[in-house]
Amino acid sequence: MELGKQIKRYRSEFGFSQEALAEKVYVSRQTISNWENDKNYPDINSLLRLSEVFHVSIDILIKGDVEKMKKEIQMNKEIREEDRKRFERDSYIYTALLAATLLTPIPLLHFLDNAGIGIWVILTAIAGWFAFRVEKEKKMLDIQTYKEILAFTEGKSLNEIQKAQEEGKRPYQRVFYAVGAALTALAVSAVMMWIFK
Repeated sequence: MELGKQIKRYRSEFGFSQEALAEKVYVSRQTISNWENDKNYPDINSLLRLSEVFHVSIDILIKGDVEKMKKEIQMNKEIREEDRKRFERDSYIYTALLAATLLTPIPLLHFLDNAGIGIWVILTAIAGWFAFRVEKEKKMLDIQTYKEILAFTEGKSLNEIQKAQEEGKRPYQRVFYAVGAALTALAVSAVMMWIFK
């Protein structure tokens, strides 16, 4: 960031030591040093005081930073677009593989006997790997509920209140997923037992 250089330049132009500037801005000398070395960033109140002490607008004081921030925002959007496309692709692959694992065990077993079971096991393992991958991406992107995932795939973000509401739903959604998986496994087992009577 350029703000540290700006603070140091203006401080030197006005002939202030770090201690003198710190007294005028109501912070410690170490804080001034941290700002000048880009170790942290002043809060809005400190920026207002700095602009008053240096007789410049906040815009002029942080002008270089604004350009860098715009570039960083643009980079984050591009990264987000890349994340969104990867997440969608992996989700579609996982959905197709899950459907295949649910619909193919009986035909594979009927037509290919033991070789069919082997194919189905391999198909299930690949689906499991994609399930793991999708879950890892969901944790990395901090999207867990349906509403969060839907907003993400549309390239949108939830506001703070919506985000808090969705985070409150997460524990219940995990229970729903566990019950759904158990019922699906039970249904597949019942159909297989009925066929092989």
